[in-house]
Formats: sequence, C-alpha cells, structure tokens
Amino acid sequence: MDSILSTAADKPAPAIALDHLVVAARTLDEGEAWLRAKLGRALVAGGHHPGFGTHNRLLRLGDDCYLELIAADPSQAVSRLLFGLEQPPVAQALAASPLLLHTVFRVVAPQTLDDVLPQLAYDPGTPTAMSRGELRWRITIPSDGRLAGDGLLPTIIDWGAASHPCTRLPDSGVALAGLRLEGPTPVLGAFPQPAAASRIRPVLSAASRNKIYAEFLVDGAKIIIESRLPFRDLA
Repeated sequence: MDSILSTAADKPAPAIALDHLVVAARTLDEGEAWLRAKLGRALVAGGHHPGFGTHNRLLRLGDDCYLELIAADPSQAVSRLLFGLEQPPVAQALAASPLLLHTVFRVVAPQTLDDVLPQLAYDPGTPTAMSRGELRWRITIPSDGRLAGDGLLPTIIDWGAASHPCTRLPDSGVALAGLRLEGPTPVLGAFPQPAAASRIRPVLSAASRNKIYAEFLVDGAKIIIESRLPFRDLA
C-alpha cells in the first residue's frame, strides 16, 4: 500500500497506536456470516454496551489489535448508538451489506486520554467511561453522534490499567498486515501520526470519496476488505 500523503502533522506525535477495526452490521449474525465468508474464521462473543445501544463480537488480529463486529442491541431501547449506527445513511448502507466502518486508536501508557486529546488536530468527542464485567475503559464519543472527519479520523480509547483485550482473545490465525484510508486531503491532514513503535501505520491517500481498506493475512493469503463510508451523506 503506497502512500501519497504523510501521516505526520505539525504537532508532536501523540502516544497512540491502532487498537481495533470496527465492522458494523444490522445484526451480529449477519455480520459474522459476512466476515466468515471473507476471512474463514468464527468470532468470539463479546458482550453488551449498557446504555449505548450496541453489542459486539471480536476477532484477534495479532498481539496488538483486533476486529470488533458491532450491531444494534435489540435488548436496549436507546435513541443513539455507538459509531453513529442509528444515522439513516448508515442504517441504509448496512441494509445492503456489513461495512468496515471505522478505526479506533488507543492511548499508549504512561500517557492518558487527557494527555493525548490536546495534541490532536481534530475533536474526536467527549471522553466517556464505559465498562463490561471486569473491563473498564474511556473512549471518545461525539456529542452529536457524528464521527470526526466523516468517519475517517479515529476514535480514541484508553484502557487505563486494564489488560488489552488481545490478551483475553484466542489466536485466530488472522493478522492485520496493512491499513489504507482515502478521503479529502484537509481531513487526512488532521490524522494523528501513530507512536513510533506502532506496528500498523495507516497509509493515507487523497480521494473524493471516503473509503477504508484493510489487508489481512490468512493462511498465507492476502485478503483485502474495503468499504465506502456513508457518513459524508449525513444531512
């Protein structure tokens, strides 16, 4: 994946690294069937996001990142869902097919979310505490439900003292080998440069449409999943 833009910004690089990819679907079963057809692997049960209207399943992509399949949780009656899943253009897109929808970057210790946010060239949303079972984390959530940069600019998560989810997930035999994002140059110019030690460094390419491409290694074969992002169509 060749880059035509630098991921570097004028500001010092914040201490962040790719945490996980977000794949969205109308239902978890529909999303898992779509992913299994592409990657040939079953996902691991995740859980519910109480008060946020979603639930998930997970797939480990190596030691440092994973894939989150997310969908509306029918057991919760809330008006706003994580990652803007309730927005009409997003729901319309998911009616046609699941989507590789978004990226989430984590804060690298000893930095915290409060340390990193002032270093960003965009507003990813309000730091919000979430939990499930023994897991505790803080994640940025836009107040109006619209992801920054029409979905191209990452959400930021801080696991704090908790162990990373990859330590709890079984080895799937699937590895993330590369990530490319396409979109308007002014938006991509605000994309934060990952920490130097980050294994995955996104390639940014100027384009008129917002798209995400992820390259996976599965049993020695390269598999690319790509999706056009529907957020720019929001009124």
